[in-house]
Amino acid sequence: MAAATKTRRVARRSPPAALLVAAGAVSVQFGAALATRLFARLGPAGAVTLRLVFAALALVVLNHSRLRHARRVTGRRQDLVVAVAFGLVLGAMNLSFYEALARIPLGVAVTVEFVGPLAVTIAGSRRWTDVVWAVLAGGGVFLLAGESLLGTGHHLDLVGIGLALVAGTCWAAYIVLNAQTGRRFAGTSGLAIAMVVGALAVAPFGVVQAGGNLLQPSALAIGLAVAVLSSVIPYSFELVALRRVTPRAFGILLSMEPGLAALAGFVALGQQLSGTEIVALLLVVAANVGSAWFDAREAVPQP
Repeated sequence: MAAATKTRRVARRSPPAALLVAAGAVSVQFGAALATRLFARLGPAGAVTLRLVFAALALVVLNHSRLRHARRVTGRRQDLVVAVAFGLVLGAMNLSFYEALARIPLGVAVTVEFVGPLAVTIAGSRRWTDVVWAVLAGGGVFLLAGESLLGTGHHLDLVGIGLALVAGTCWAAYIVLNAQTGRRFAGTSGLAIAMVVGALAVAPFGVVQAGGNLLQPSALAIGLAVAVLSSVIPYSFELVALRRVTPRAFGILLSMEPGLAALAGFVALGQQLSGTEIVALLLVVAANVGSAWFDAREAVPQP
């Protein structure tokens, strides 16, 4: 009885799960905005290299006791293969996203990238409503690409849009492999292995692009801040929140990331979106909110 009372008191003192998810999402987007300040000196590959290296170091330190017993942690050989695949996808996702950020506004990049998670939600579904969400999201991406092709409004770099789509595809694979890794490894040890693999995979691109500038003290300081904002804080917040948040709340809050990215781009970088780009962003957000809402309704038994 006393233990239960104590648990309830701790839960009341803890921030609401929805606030943790929202704070993590804000942290990710402002971390991405901060990372763009490294592009002039290091290039996108150099910036993402510092982020992944620092994040990998942090996770290895947190999991050093488990990783010392690597044989016990990895178990079967196929478990390690999953973690390595997860790491390669993680590295490709971050590299393609940062390359997209060097070419198109943050809000546009996240809007296009978010089609990946939506595809995971829709894949294999037989609900007719999912066709609506797919059409809405596809319409948003078409508006972004079509505006550039027609030469109207803001001219968006089509290579940047393509790279954001690559990042979205990697994000879809990341979701699947993240779930597999979480089931196969204790704690965050699987993520630590994957982050090391991702950092090693991206590092050659960063070294070629940035060279000795990677070791500049100011670049290292910003890289560490980006790693904390984009990896350490959001992962920690979501880890706690996912133990308590409802699927509906989590899905809807996560669907706000394109809007938060546009806000971060405006506040931190002075990036403004055209009317067409704002409409495209709203279409993608609506698709993700609708999909998350109906998923939650089906997941919760109705009385």
